[in-house]
Amino acid sequence: MHKICTDIIIEAPLNVVWDQMTDFEGFEKWNSFYTNIYGKLEPGSKIKVLMHPPGMKVNELNPVVTKIDTMRELRWMGELWIKGIFDSEHAFRLEGLEDNRTRLINCEKFKGILAPLILLLIGEKIKEGFNIMNHELKRQCEMKREITQSVPLA
Repeated sequence: MHKICTDIIIEAPLNVVWDQMTDFEGFEKWNSFYTNIYGKLEPGSKIKVLMHPPGMKVNELNPVVTKIDTMRELRWMGELWIKGIFDSEHAFRLEGLEDNRTRLINCEKFKGILAPLILLLIGEKIKEGFNIMNHELKRQCEMKREITQSVPLA
């Protein structure tokens, strides 16, 4: 099994990060890696994910949501053509930290006959895309945190 993992510390509380990360309709406004996600956020739902690795064309994925643990984890599984050729399991995990900070762990595990070859060809682009998305999510969440902190109480 092959794995690509990235992580980032976000200066915003868990609920802000979770809400931004699961607002699929808003992805096109800030997320240049997963440019759109369509479908229901519930286990067993098939979703449509438009993934745009840096320097590559947009790819359409159709994974199935396998786990939702609110404010902790979102996970989906997908496959290329048929099971066993190039299968992947993506997980977004959140950890609450002190001082209202959140750690995002953005990982994908790959297996199947073509996994080593495909990852040799595009693995670095995928990792770069994860890192770009992490920083874009960080920027969005921290901007929202700033806005909510600057609103005076009535």
